[in-house]
Amino acid sequence: MKRVLDWVAPEPLSVKVPEKITILFWVIKLLTTAGGEATSDYLKTYGNIGGGGTEVVLFVVGLALQFRTRRYRAIAYWFFAYAIAISGTGLSDFLHLDVGIPYAGTTALWAAILGAVFWVWHHNEQTLSIHSITTRRRETYYWATVFATFALGTALGDFTATTLGLGYLASGIVFGVVILIPAVAWGRLGLNAIVAFWFAYVVTRPLGASFADYISKPRNISGVDFGDGPTALVFALVCSALVAYLVVARSDIDQPRSTPPQRDAHPAADGLEE
Repeated sequence: MKRVLDWVAPEPLSVKVPEKITILFWVIKLLTTAGGEATSDYLKTYGNIGGGGTEVVLFVVGLALQFRTRRYRAIAYWFFAYAIAISGTGLSDFLHLDVGIPYAGTTALWAAILGAVFWVWHHNEQTLSIHSITTRRRETYYWATVFATFALGTALGDFTATTLGLGYLASGIVFGVVILIPAVAWGRLGLNAIVAFWFAYVVTRPLGASFADYISKPRNISGVDFGDGPTALVFALVCSALVAYLVVARSDIDQPRSTPPQRDAHPAADGLEE
């Protein structure tokens, strides 16, 4: 069994997440949240079998790509994040639309699941730092957390927009203000960096989803009626372009500094040997 697991998901050789958390990381994260929301909503037009099946396939492909790599690869990482954004939205919406759980209930459910994942992760590993994602088990905790944040964000965004009656734009503005809290608290008040990161990571989901819904949804439910399909396509193209930039620029990876070669005292080192 272990041999099969090692073949399917070999142990990492280095950190499996971006080494540098830059502004571009947060931009792409917001794009995945927004694009995942719009894509999942578009796939709903094909029903639970066609649309839901597509979401499951994307998730499985993303899972395989990410866990088969042994080092951080931008394409594999962000493809899986995008797939989780889509499938997390789909599952959260399924619990509301098909099972009948109100948005307040799905929000509470996913908040409890996220808290449980955090507790188990910290209890077993003694850290929640993303810079510690160097083992298969820690990577599993990490992606379970990511999935829970996406599902929670979907439910929370819909709760504020519809149940509380704020509408999509107002919800987006509210979460745009909320996401400043961890940045200010970390920079000015000394908030723990790990807490600040996960605080911001959770809020990016309802923030991106609210603006995606505002762009795509009909005017009679507070949107601008651009459509789920076109909205999904635009976000996917922009996100793909930025990830392609990361592949080339490698700005999310610590670059080893080049050092000049050591000069030997022997004349041969200067190319004077016969």
